[in-house]
This record gives sequence, C-alpha cells and structure tokens, in this order.
Amino acid sequence: MALDQDGVMLPRLRPADVARRGVVFGLLGVVPLVVATLSVSGHSDRRDFLAVVGALVLFGAIFLVIGAGFWWASAGDIRRVRDWRTLTGQAASATIVGPVFLRSGLFLVVLVAAALGLYQLVDTAPYDSWLYS
Repeated sequence: MALDQDGVMLPRLRPADVARRGVVFGLLGVVPLVVATLSVSGHSDRRDFLAVVGALVLFGAIFLVIGAGFWWASAGDIRRVRDWRTLTGQAASATIVGPVFLRSGLFLVVLVAAALGLYQLVDTAPYDSWLYS
C-alpha cells in the first residue's frame, strides 16, 4: 500500500468497503451463534438466549448512527485503525472511530437478524424435532 505525506495508507477507506466488511463479519458470526444456540438445552432457554441476542439490535443501531456521524464529521480524512500512529491531536481520533463503529454496527445488525430468524425457527419447531430441543 502507498502512503501519503502524513504516513496514512492510501487509498482512503470508503463507506461501501467498510459496510461490506461489517456484513461479512456478521455473516461469519452466525456460525458461532448457531453452535451456541444448539448447545443450549431446553426450548424456553433456547428461545430466551435468542431473544437476548436479538435485543442487541439497539446497540447495532446506535453504533451505526454514531459511526455515520463520525464519518460525516471527519469529512474526507477517514483512516484505518492501522493508521493510529499518524494521529497528531485528540480530535484526529474521530477519523478512526467512524469506520470502527460503522463496521461494528453492521456486524451487530446482521447477527441480530440471524438470531431473530433462528428464534422464529425454534419457536415454530414441532415438539419432537431436534430444533425444539
């Protein structure tokens, strides 16, 4: 990767790339969610676990809003976490916070969507099925 005169990696981050990576991380996070769900015994306990994971949608939405706000406030100076050493003042940390919160928010939103879908499957599963418990 190329560096500019301040030592920041080029090209700068773009919102679409950050969003794509957040969604991919969320999809990869579905695998441990399914494993954890299937390791919980008891139908009501399994539904409660998925409902608690589903409640994280609030944090995901808050992270998305905060990330978008920091991205907007940073204008065109968006940096990667690897560019932490190039920061020169306290206000410059906002250039890193935007992408981190945006990616984390999308990760949580995708994970919660999968948890709520899995909750519906567990809730409507017949009594004698393996998904019921």
